[in-house]
Amino acid sequence: GMVDGVFDKYMPDTGWRYMLGLAAVPSIIMWIGFLELPESPRWLVMNRRNEEAVEVLKSIRDADQDAIDEIEEIVQSLPQRRRRQSQLLNNDASDSANNDNSDCGYGTESGIDGEPGDYDDGDEEDKKSFWTRVCEMTSDPPTRRALHLGCGIMALQQLSGINTVMYYAASIYEMSEFDELTSVWLAGFTALAQVVGIALSIVLVERVGRRTLVLTSLSLVTLSLAGLGASFYLSRTDSEPVTHSEGTCSSQPALIWSGVTTYCYDCANMKGCGFCGGVCTEGNVLSPFDQTECQAGEWTYKNCSNPYGYVSVFFMVAYLLAFGIGMGGLPWTINSEIYPLKYRSLAVSFSTATNWIGNLIVSATFLSISSPSALTAFGSFWLYGTIAFLGFIWLFFTMPETKGLSLEEIEKLFRRERDQAGYTITPSENSTLVQQESTT
Repeated sequence: GMVDGVFDKYMPDTGWRYMLGLAAVPSIIMWIGFLELPESPRWLVMNRRNEEAVEVLKSIRDADQDAIDEIEEIVQSLPQRRRRQSQLLNNDASDSANNDNSDCGYGTESGIDGEPGDYDDGDEEDKKSFWTRVCEMTSDPPTRRALHLGCGIMALQQLSGINTVMYYAASIYEMSEFDELTSVWLAGFTALAQVVGIALSIVLVERVGRRTLVLTSLSLVTLSLAGLGASFYLSRTDSEPVTHSEGTCSSQPALIWSGVTTYCYDCANMKGCGFCGGVCTEGNVLSPFDQTECQAGEWTYKNCSNPYGYVSVFFMVAYLLAFGIGMGGLPWTINSEIYPLKYRSLAVSFSTATNWIGNLIVSATFLSISSPSALTAFGSFWLYGTIAFLGFIWLFFTMPETKGLSLEEIEKLFRRERDQAGYTITPSENSTLVQQESTT
């Protein structure tokens, strides 16, 4: 936003091209950083490169023994083909119940040597069709619970309005009666609040915990959106009253209010209408079309006097700061932690798709629902605030704390005792086992 403001001032005709081109700079920096990024320890273990996995973990853990212990947990979490075949072919009900979750990547006993055949190399998984894998993933109760949480928190991140504020910040400030150039600059500076919030999140996440930060973030987001909506509502009701209006400027289609032009705010937000001395009449940015309609007062077009403009700025900054503390980055962190290894890539793709679908819905509908003919500006922010509040209640009862837990321990949080009793062999597993039995 600040770069856009500079280019708009000094290169009003061509500056937008340079602004878009500069987006390549952070992409190049990120690409350079990825060159030194190590492979995932779990991927290394699955490919029998345990020593490399230990070295990666030693580089990020406080003690070497912590790294070795974590490698053992990783190996124990890998699906073991031999043990699973033996249990299923023997049709031992108690063994099946006790080892139900090993089929879903939750773990059984194993060493850390990584000899061929000790754990599934993924070849059979690769042969399954996409829909078969989806069916198996959604049929597994612990994974299904994790998926509900992961996709739900991603949808909540978008439906609480973050990208509406990020994409349309300048338009929102114009709704608050700031001029266009001021709105562009304000949009750039207020976006820094989210950067500060995310920085605080990085510092606090391992001290306070994911759950606490997310719930705190959502509660503050709810209050900020309520305040932002209230600032728009007061900017309307406290603007100068309209005592007389003419023609198309007398009313407009409306959903949640009368639509009658009652305040200067209503008049200024109607295309082709302006305000002067209590009169709302047709005109342009320079003057009314009928000069006799404006014999007293100053001609106002698009922007009315708004004593609450900086209140809107305050709540915008508060919203972005509160969002950055928890809901900015933690939904992505949580989704990277909560899924079993067997389904992790597929589940993360589902949650990511949910995020972008929510992004599309919110960004495509904001200008429509915030118009006077729909929910108005204050109504749209109150809608996002309601969604954030409902999300707070839902996560308060469903989201576990994962601070300080390994990925394998986090997976166990979504398991229930009743899950094991209802275990059945999937058709693909049954077919595979029958073929292997016939060859032996």
